[in-house]
Amino acid sequence: MATVLITGGTGTIGKRLSVMLVEKGYAVTILTRSKKNGNQKGISYAEWDIETNTIDINAITKCDYIIHLAGANVADGRWTEKRKKDIVDSRTKSSALLVKTLSENENKVKAVISASATGWYGPDTATSLQYGFKEDALPDIDFLGETCQLWEESIKPITILGKRLVKLRTGIVLSKDGGAYVEFKKPLKAGVATIMGNGKQVVPWIHVDDICRMYIYAIENESIHGTYNAVAPQPVNNKTLILSIAKHINPLFYIPVHVPAFALKLALGEMSVEILKSVTVSAEKIISTGFNFLFPEIDKAVEALAKREH
Repeated sequence: MATVLITGGTGTIGKRLSVMLVEKGYAVTILTRSKKNGNQKGISYAEWDIETNTIDINAITKCDYIIHLAGANVADGRWTEKRKKDIVDSRTKSSALLVKTLSENENKVKAVISASATGWYGPDTATSLQYGFKEDALPDIDFLGETCQLWEESIKPITILGKRLVKLRTGIVLSKDGGAYVEFKKPLKAGVATIMGNGKQVVPWIHVDDICRMYIYAIENESIHGTYNAVAPQPVNNKTLILSIAKHINPLFYIPVHVPAFALKLALGEMSVEILKSVTVSAEKIISTGFNFLFPEIDKAVEALAKREH
């Protein structure tokens, strides 16, 4: 039984991924700042702290694979200078700690699968609208573009240690247990479907089960290495996304309401740029390796999430 060590394992992706790995017969160890008492079946916990640069060495030496998800939530509060620093540091310092520990201790780690994000890409161009941004595109010069570049560079030294490295640039993950989907649903309790700006901006998205399956796929296929976009093959605009959720969550009554761009800017500051930005991202590279999506279409993805809530 192979052991998978997960950083950021208590987040939306990490929780679902842990369950799916155990179901497939893997043992899972989750690195956490405060070690939990008692272990779930197939899941154990180990401590680490990127601020003090400490980590449970045994957790590293016993694992066969590392899935690196750690990073502060970019949507959790306004982007003050302190918040921006926290967002970057939580990603780069955690990567540096993993690299340092692996370089200084004997281990059997075969591969590291690291999160990244579609924030790497800038606003759509005529070419990207038609074909989608490919993995060889240059990073954008805005905050998220620079953050993703630093993030990916911080884990890159893993390859010098002879480890296979996979980086998954993830779009908006739709899950009933947290993240954007849960936020999109909240106004629907009052029958309001809130569309951001004009709603025409393209949103790169992926169902939580598909992103978790992609991590497992990356573990199990040694030919997978380098960078891949982790997005559904059929991107949609914000209006289509919101109305699809409304149709499945509150089918009897909802009123589409556009939130003006200026209101978003007032409420969210710099973060509003990302919400209003149109980003079309291609899934062609991961599909070409043989990966199949369970939920390539937004309607099927939202329908599946809605069913899980009943």
